[in-house]
Amino acid sequence: MSPARRRRDAVAILRSAARWTLAAVLLAAGASHLTWGRRGYRIVVPGWATRVTRLDEDAIVVASGVVEIGLGAALVALPRERHAIGAAVAAFFVAVFPGNVHQWRTGRAAPLLRTDRVRLIRLFLQPALVAWALWATGPRSR
Repeated sequence: MSPARRRRDAVAILRSAARWTLAAVLLAAGASHLTWGRRGYRIVVPGWATRVTRLDEDAIVVASGVVEIGLGAALVALPRERHAIGAAVAAFFVAVFPGNVHQWRTGRAAPLLRTDRVRLIRLFLQPALVAWALWATGPRSR
């Protein structure tokens, strides 16, 4: 086997592991939005989000949890659509970013985000999540 082929195979294995891990993270985050973390997530929904969507905080938290579960499940169940699903996951991460900024600016605690420092680090993690989603679901190497 050529070195180029070994490299492509290794990248494919890494992408697959990253995709499965991303799916697990999305499923766990979605479950937390619907169960133990629900109250904590409600307190960080920006007021403008309720006005724009005409939904209350709880409905927004539930909807985002359902979307996360759907995206995580789709990553596992629809491997042929992984590139499109990856783009949708990246778009979701971009869409929730304003809420993360709001949480940091207001200093409101949520599950696992109890300090200003952690909330600030979370802002820098968001682009990494977008990159992870796009890389893990990118086209196969040729």
